[in-house]
Amino acid sequence: MPIYEYKCEGCGNEFEKLIRRTADESTLACPGCGDRHLEQKWSTFSAKADGGGRAQEMGGGCPAGMCQTPGMCGRN
Repeated sequence: MPIYEYKCEGCGNEFEKLIRRTADESTLACPGCGDRHLEQKWSTFSAKADGGGRAQEMGGGCPAGMCQTPGMCGRN
């Protein structure tokens, strides 16, 4: 079941919602003001790394767990 991100066009509130069926989306309203005029935002993929990688063995590590050369990217 996907989690979608929305922005309310009325009050600007941003929130996430688990959508079980397409029909559920038609009844969706802003939890802040109750407005139904919502803009679906682009969601990003997220994954959790176990932290045990080559970068950690070298004495550093990227918080995102993706860097091969610690200290060379803007994430650490």
